[in-house]
Amino acid sequence: MTDAQKTPETTAARPAARRKGLIAVAAAVVVGGLGWGAYEVLVASHYESTDNAYVQGNVVQITPQVGGTVLAIGADETDFVKAGQPLVRLDPADAAVGLAQAEAQLGQTVRQVRTLFANNGALAAQVQLRQADVARAETEVQRAADDLQRRQSLAGNGAVSREELNHAASVLANARSALAAAQAGVTAAREQLASNQAQTEGTSVEQHPAVQAAAGKVREAWLASQRGALPAPVDGYVAKRTVQLGQRVAPGTPLMSVVPLQQVWVDANFKEVQLRKIRIGQPVTLAADVYGKSVTYHGKVAGLGVGTGAAFALLPAQNATGNWIKVVQRVPVRVALDAGELQANPLRVGLSMVATVDVTQQDGKTLADAPRQAPAVQTAVFGGQDAGADDEVRKVIAAHLGRAPAVARAAAPAAAGAASTRIAQSPAGGVH
Repeated sequence: MTDAQKTPETTAARPAARRKGLIAVAAAVVVGGLGWGAYEVLVASHYESTDNAYVQGNVVQITPQVGGTVLAIGADETDFVKAGQPLVRLDPADAAVGLAQAEAQLGQTVRQVRTLFANNGALAAQVQLRQADVARAETEVQRAADDLQRRQSLAGNGAVSREELNHAASVLANARSALAAAQAGVTAAREQLASNQAQTEGTSVEQHPAVQAAAGKVREAWLASQRGALPAPVDGYVAKRTVQLGQRVAPGTPLMSVVPLQQVWVDANFKEVQLRKIRIGQPVTLAADVYGKSVTYHGKVAGLGVGTGAAFALLPAQNATGNWIKVVQRVPVRVALDAGELQANPLRVGLSMVATVDVTQQDGKTLADAPRQAPAVQTAVFGGQDAGADDEVRKVIAAHLGRAPAVARAAAPAAAGAASTRIAQSPAGGVH
């Protein structure tokens, strides 16, 4: 259309059409903004989400409490084990020798303490003997004194010579020296008796400190003999096995790990600005990358970390520098998972998760304010390793007290039970 063909009507219609288009676009933008604002206020503001979340769990290390040579390995990586199941068995020879030495030392100590108690009677008799010596010496002194006095009364009329008087005086002096020696002997005997009684009074042979110390060594050796078999502390799956047959291991050497996958949780790392509304106890919805969105986990906020990841890093950030750049920090939030959902769809430690926290409820706390009432994790596997140690101590003490037959008959059932326990705890029925 040329300029000559344009009419006033067409010229006026173009701005109107443009105006309508702009109004429509503006209206769409306003409606979209209002919709987005309404969504933020009504929906999005009630949730905080992050994909920086990972599955965590207890990685229980299996370490020996005593040294030894590995004779058997009862589980390999990926195997499922039950609590108490033997995982590694060490050579029991060293522990058996140590137990025999401790029992021999206990027997020797019992006999030495018995000698102490027996010496009380011998030393008391020695005191009486020394007292009899004093009595005899006193009699001799009295006799010598009477003889000297009689001779002195006769010396005035010449009936007793000067030599006889000197001899009688010498006899009296010797008698008095013998009396002093006898009295010193009584004192020494009494001191020896008191010294021996100080080691025995107020106790018996079985309760004597020396016997108890030797009995403690027997219990220690007994525990070492029981600890040759390393049990699984919890139910779980074996991971990171590094132990090999024939390896000589020292106490504390990591041999393998057991991971109880039924006790895992999620550590979700939220940004600083996302922590404003997160509270303990708020519900959490999670999705694992390994299963996708088809599987949903439900949990609750169990606690908020007390520091950022950078604060606990091996090399913490040094922000007091001239080229400082602010980096948004993240704080780990622990999420406890539903046990039933974990059993239906097991997770592995380290898997990625997407966590969404419903922050609608704001009546919870940001930090725990009361101590935990029950242990977070515990095991009873190691509680019975000292069973039988006391019976072994009583048997050794009784044998060296001279009461072995009666005690042996009474302790036979207990000893048999302890032996069966050791056989049951040993892999492949081996005796420690």
